[in-house]
Amino acid sequence: MRVFLRHARRNQRSVLGSTCYRSAHYRPLRPWQVRERQFRPTPLGRRGLDPREVAEFLDRVAGDLAAVYDALAESRRETDRVKNALRRWQSEQARARNERGYDR
Repeated sequence: MRVFLRHARRNQRSVLGSTCYRSAHYRPLRPWQVRERQFRPTPLGRRGLDPREVAEFLDRVAGDLAAVYDALAESRRETDRVKNALRRWQSEQARARNERGYDR
């Protein structure tokens, strides 16, 4: 089972695409990680940030991050669709060429 999981993890598509040269252990932030992030309060007598404003900002960042991931997934689906259509067209062209007797 471990071998299967290791193999499956290795074959996962990177969110960053195939041109990103990051470590295999790099895991990009997910929207839920941004939303659930908690910060420690500052010690008494020190300045700090308004926790409500921080939470609102993190929620906004998480929403933007979710939109980017959705757009990336849609782009990948479209790319796969175009690649498959090109493969079908190339196969049809090769078949037609072979039927006509042309052989390159």
